[in-house]
Amino acid sequence: MPGLIRGVARTAVIAGTATAVSNRVSRRQAGRWADQEQAAAYEQQQAAYQQQQAYQQQQAAYQQQQAAQQQAAQQQVADDMDATIAQLRHLADLRAQGVLTDAEFQAQKARILG
Repeated sequence: MPGLIRGVARTAVIAGTATAVSNRVSRRQAGRWADQEQAAAYEQQQAAYQQQQAYQQQQAAYQQQQAAQQQAAQQQVADDMDATIAQLRHLADLRAQGVLTDAEFQAQKARILG
């Protein structure tokens, strides 16, 4: 009977050790999987942040380009207006000098403004 008890006790110790080792391996593996999932989630967040930054930079560049185009258009309008005013003054000077008649002045003015 003592041999039987010793055999049962030995089996119980081996089974207990195996259970403890199995549980430890399972916990360690679960921890590794959790770490991998966390790392993947972090990488996804970083990628999303970088995409957002790139989008914001593109938006800023687009807005700067639009502002530059608008400013160039306004400058062109101002330059055209200055040229028109200069032509009208020249016509007025010619009329004042008697080179142009009133009818010619009106015709040229309509052509410039037209």
